Amino acid sequence: MTDGQCRSGEAACPELLSSLSGEGTALTEERAVHIIQMTERGRQGRIRASIMRKIRKEEQREKQRKLLPPVTRQPSQAATLVQKVWRGHNQRRRIVQERAEEFEFIGMVHAADQDTGPVDEATERMHALQEMRWSHYVQDQPRIRQQVLETEGMDIEEILRDHLRNWFIECYNSMGKFPDYPSAEQGGSEIIFVEKTPEQLLSELSAKAEEKERQVAGQGLRKDTAMEEKGKRRKKVTEPKKMVVSQFLPDIIKGQEIYTTVWKGRDDSSNLMQEYDVELEKEAKRKEVEHEIRLQVDELMREELKSLRMAIERDFREPSKAKHRPKKKGKDKATKKKEKDLTAHRSLSSLCDELIDQGLLKPVPHVRLSNYLGDIELSSDLHPEPSLYDIRQIITMYAILPLGSQALHEKAPLVKSMLLAGPLGVGKKMLVHCICTETSATLFDLSAKNIAGKYPGKAGLQMMLHMVLKVAKSLQPSVIWIDDAEKTFISRMSREERALEPKRLRKELPKLLKQIQAEDRVLVVGTSQRPFDADPRPLFKVYERIILVPCADYSARLMIWKDLIERQGGVVCSSLDLASLARISDGYTPGHMAQAVRAVLTEQRLRQQAQHPLTAGDFTTALGKVGPVYLQEQMAFKSWAAKTPLMRGAVRMRREKDALEKAALEAAQKQRKKRQ
Repeated sequence: MTDGQCRSGEAACPELLSSLSGEGTALTEERAVHIIQMTERGRQGRIRASIMRKIRKEEQREKQRKLLPPVTRQPSQAATLVQKVWRGHNQRRRIVQERAEEFEFIGMVHAADQDTGPVDEATERMHALQEMRWSHYVQDQPRIRQQVLETEGMDIEEILRDHLRNWFIECYNSMGKFPDYPSAEQGGSEIIFVEKTPEQLLSELSAKAEEKERQVAGQGLRKDTAMEEKGKRRKKVTEPKKMVVSQFLPDIIKGQEIYTTVWKGRDDSSNLMQEYDVELEKEAKRKEVEHEIRLQVDELMREELKSLRMAIERDFREPSKAKHRPKKKGKDKATKKKEKDLTAHRSLSSLCDELIDQGLLKPVPHVRLSNYLGDIELSSDLHPEPSLYDIRQIITMYAILPLGSQALHEKAPLVKSMLLAGPLGVGKKMLVHCICTETSATLFDLSAKNIAGKYPGKAGLQMMLHMVLKVAKSLQPSVIWIDDAEKTFISRMSREERALEPKRLRKELPKLLKQIQAEDRVLVVGTSQRPFDADPRPLFKVYERIILVPCADYSARLMIWKDLIERQGGVVCSSLDLASLARISDGYTPGHMAQAVRAVLTEQRLRQQAQHPLTAGDFTTALGKVGPVYLQEQMAFKSWAAKTPLMRGAVRMRREKDALEKAALEAAQKQRKKRQ
């Protein structure tokens, strides 16, 4: 029975209520059955009455509908009604989608929480189709090249020969002699087919010699005017340093040119299956075939040019020109002596086994850089502190990309070493593992605690560093990790720290960095919890890039709390106020949060989540047992970071810029006064 029916039954049968509550005399079985029958019959009657009431209302509506004239709408009115319904449905669907995107953008909903099953299936199908198209493309390469060679090879050869013969005749008519055929080092006939006159072509061949003479003559003038330029520079206001042009800019410009010349004007509307363009591939293969045929034609035309000279200039042979020999330059700087290989008699596998036994070559935990959570910090400050998202971008730019790609390593600025500084628990060690995981790099641990008591003496230390560097170059990309990097350059330390001999690497680290060449993908990474305790000069000399890893901001803490709880097996529900938890945990590092989550989410607590959901109070109690990063320590890190070479250079450039702006403003004010 429904609630309404129960209430009506209670009002109709007070005897039943009194008997059930124990009031009055005892209720017999016959009387109880009679009361139940009365109640059930009443309930069925009420249901029947309600059904009949609905039927009568429906019959009345049907009668009224028959009496009214039929409603016929105009086509325009019907179309307007359909459009109204469809536009409302479409707008509601669009609003739901925009709201979901907005929630994802502000961090209230993560993309991983949404159902992306159909999207993933479509992506997999697209990848499979791409692989199939690529395999067809690779298989057809030799066929297309052979087709171009068979169909157009003879025509290309005839065109090249005709061009070269015409060039011989033009040069003979204009200069009275046959030209010298360009050598293979100069480019052969490729430099001939540039749209220039024969005189311009010959002048280009001798341009290099003239440029060298001008450079030699200009060196004397530079020495005479050097003192004058120095005097002028002192009087002028120093201009801010200009940014160095990136080596990737030519590649970007080249890609833009290829897009504008090849792809911008192309129409692929008829290519629904996304097959490769045969004509475009023929054009690329035509250049390869033309280059191959040109080399053969160059050999033939050189012989033909010799025969022409012998036939026409038989009586007027020119004296053979002496071969131009470049002047011997002064001796180069004395080449450095190659360092002796202390382990020349040993194989690479034996060196790896020894380093593994000594604990210097370690396995790398699988940690993706995407696990290092952080969001972009929106700040009104002109010079805001970097967020964890910025740290992730810097690690990608200076460590992961150069180590992972040889092409990027050759073009990017060379970075041999970097220092990750920050309080305990901000994720410095995690970033080292992320670098090794993303680049599949080999990890070597040269921390003071790890090398204590190993390879004693100066000779032993040299042998250890030699083995580490040799194996690191052989198994590159490689990362050499030094934990507590400040202890290598610290002046005062306790007895326990002195027993570890942390200063063993102080003189050897610069030598180790010098042995790392530009082509070696080897990176030295140091981590430090108290960098301000070390001597700054040698520390800044060893580590080229210094990165200060800050504590997590509010948005990052919100993401970290949610990720840590879910990974530990917790359920994030409405009772768990993550926003308040993120605000309360200001000053705590991700390591402190992980420690609190592990302390709360035990096996017993995980089993009790259904009856007792998680709350913010569970974690605040555990978080209160951990000491946060106090304001004094944060200010110590900021003041130390301001003394690094990069920050000092930024401050200097800022001052120079302000001085220039001030000078320009004063000059503008003087001009205004003169005009007045």
